[in-house]
Amino acid sequence: MTLCFTGHRPDKLSATETEVRDRLKAAIDRSVSEGYTRFITGMARGVDLWAGEAVLDLKASGRSDLELVAAVPYRNVADRWPSSWRDIYRRIISEADEVHYTSEKYYRFVYISRDQWMVNNSSRVLAFYEGIPGGTEYTINYAVSLGKEVIYI
Repeated sequence: MTLCFTGHRPDKLSATETEVRDRLKAAIDRSVSEGYTRFITGMARGVDLWAGEAVLDLKASGRSDLELVAAVPYRNVADRWPSSWRDIYRRIISEADEVHYTSEKYYRFVYISRDQWMVNNSSRVLAFYEGIPGGTEYTINYAVSLGKEVIYI
């Protein structure tokens, strides 16, 4: 069974990084206990990258049956990010079981296309949503329109 993550970038979060990471880990652990073994991260700064790291850490602790898919909106998306975020991005790319590029280059709706691909290839969405309009809200609404399960964390 497959799930994907959606959530805000760090500047839109009211929760601390530690709180977000702890809640993600708990939600991932619950999902694994319910039979989920394939996880898709959208590779954005914040929730997506932290979720990807949590899955990789769980795999490293002995859960070799888990798979991580990095759904990258376009090549070179991280080129202008601060080095700390690029380091996380590179770790996930290098350790992911699969890397899916939505596009080779940026275009206006590339993030929406990436989000649709993630939802279309999942049965559950783990959402860290604080009521802020934007991509996370779009992804949740898209998932609901397709009858996908959305778990708010």
